[in-house]
Amino acid sequence: MAISSKDQTDIAAALVRLYVFLTQHLDRCSDDAARKSYPDSELQKHLDETRRQLMEILSANPVVKKKLADECDRILTLGEKCLKSGVADTTTRELIQAERTVLRHKTIAVSDLVAVFRALE
Repeated sequence: MAISSKDQTDIAAALVRLYVFLTQHLDRCSDDAARKSYPDSELQKHLDETRRQLMEILSANPVVKKKLADECDRILTLGEKCLKSGVADTTTRELIQAERTVLRHKTIAVSDLVAVFRALE
């Protein structure tokens, strides 16, 4: 199945949205303002929809689909563990920071790619 350059841009933009939503999920662990400013139900709705769209798109490549699914599951579980306990121990805080760093780098890289794609349209 051939896809257009617009489709490629849309896929990359969906990845950026997913990374942003995952980062926001982790931000809620250490930031009361983040928890209050963006209701859980709204964040979860956007996260679920974006993830569903990407999983459907990535069904063409099971290896990448599994990697993304594993990453999402790992981050969501980490955030939920922290939010349920109310207090993150040192190890959990370090894991959250490491995941946030990876997400930040991915977001920057894919955002730049989206910007280039859009400039070429």
